[in-house]
Amino acid sequence: MSGNEPGKSEPVTVRILDREYTVGVSDGERASLTSAARLLDQRMRELRGSNKLVAPDRLAVLTALNLAHELQQLREERGGNDAVFRLLDAANARLDGLLGPAA
Repeated sequence: MSGNEPGKSEPVTVRILDREYTVGVSDGERASLTSAARLLDQRMRELRGSNKLVAPDRLAVLTALNLAHELQQLREERGGNDAVFRLLDAANARLDGLLGPAA
């Protein structure tokens, strides 16, 4: 979606909260963008619930904040996993050194 070269994008129409938006995507991003739009629509509808009077801009900001928070948590988890993998690699290297070359 961002950083498209001129002439290298195609228009895609997505529907979010009963409004249509047309955006340009580069080759191969269509499925990902439509999936993201469905997720955004679902999350906005969940947050809105039965309160149909909430302002759409407020709803969009709160949904974006929730999604950004989830992304941040996933990145922090991944960082923790990377540390575990580094420790396991170091332990494996020590074991290889203690056991010597395989015969």
